[in-house]
Amino acid sequence: MLSLLSRWTRPSVQTLRYFTISAGQQAQRNFRNTNEKPERKSARLLRIVEKRIEERRRLQSELSGDISTPSDITRLKNLKESEPLQSAWDKWQETQKLLDETKFLLLDKDEVMRALAIEEHESLSKSVTEIVETTFPSLLVPPSTTSQLSALVELKSGVGGSEASLFLSNLLRMYLRLANVRRWKTEVVSQNMTDGGGIKDATIEIKGEGAYEALRWESGVHRVQRVPATEASGRVHTSTVAVVVLPLMEEADSRKEELFSLNDVKIEVMRARGAGGQHVNKTESAVRLTHIPSGITVSMQDERSQHQNKRRAFQVLTGRLMDQKLTREIAERRATRQNLVRGADRSEKIRTYNYAQERVTDHRIGLSLMNLSSVMEGDGLHEFLEALKKDHDETILEDMLNEE
Repeated sequence: MLSLLSRWTRPSVQTLRYFTISAGQQAQRNFRNTNEKPERKSARLLRIVEKRIEERRRLQSELSGDISTPSDITRLKNLKESEPLQSAWDKWQETQKLLDETKFLLLDKDEVMRALAIEEHESLSKSVTEIVETTFPSLLVPPSTTSQLSALVELKSGVGGSEASLFLSNLLRMYLRLANVRRWKTEVVSQNMTDGGGIKDATIEIKGEGAYEALRWESGVHRVQRVPATEASGRVHTSTVAVVVLPLMEEADSRKEELFSLNDVKIEVMRARGAGGQHVNKTESAVRLTHIPSGITVSMQDERSQHQNKRRAFQVLTGRLMDQKLTREIAERRATRQNLVRGADRSEKIRTYNYAQERVTDHRIGLSLMNLSSVMEGDGLHEFLEALKKDHDETILEDMLNEE
């Protein structure tokens, strides 16, 4: 039976076109136990599913008749959430039983019966493999707590001078076009232009369900390799832009109270200043927030009123504290399994855009796409986002298997 499940171990990212993974990059992905036999990994996965099903049965047996206690309500919620896994488990058992029953027919002396048995056996084998390879993993990985949140995207030019600022404007356009395709609402919160037509830094809001969950993988240093328009000798320049994607929480989100207390935030107001340091208005509309426990500081002066700037500043502060919390949780999980795989360090180079080769490479998963133009238009970016999300889910599942 377990030999039928051998395809389970194939990394799903390999189904994407135009990928390349070098030996060094593959070695970095040491959270995968590549030496483990497929049969053993499949067996471990099935044991986890079976434990979840046993726990579900226990919850059912603990329910009181009138369902009147708070604990009963919690049990009902857990039972409801585990219904899809129960259905998949029932389907797997039923299909596996039918598969076992067809095995003896494979040796039937009747040629017609044997041919029918082979066809049925292949069909059932595919069904069993699909359940273990795809269905169980998708149901075991818990839903993200940030799946409903919008995103706040901050971009800052790095090394490369004017070319970095031009590349920042390219990335900003890429994210805005992606948001448009996915029907997310966007708003440019702030942007500082350069004399050469580039952008020194920018902050945008991308509002819509799943915006943060999709774009969170964009945090890090983006590197571009291309010949600047002003380069007469045709020499390739390397420039960078740092991107930070923060969760954008609604005003009424109860999780805000868990992140900080207003008593821990120092609020300062001042007159907004221009690029040269001069005051640009006569009212104290600019706001600076300091979260005393963490030392995080947020300044905002792009809106016309103090109230609007304060609201924006608190949005950014909340996002940074939420991001800090999520990053800490990831770090703790990695430390638990002593894993040195791709860090959450914002100084880490995550992606290279090579214009001469029309190639974009994500260094975290070793994925290269030879369609730079499509990526920069926003259309091709979704392939990276999907691959990174799938890789993240596989990491969580691997953690579950290691803890089993």
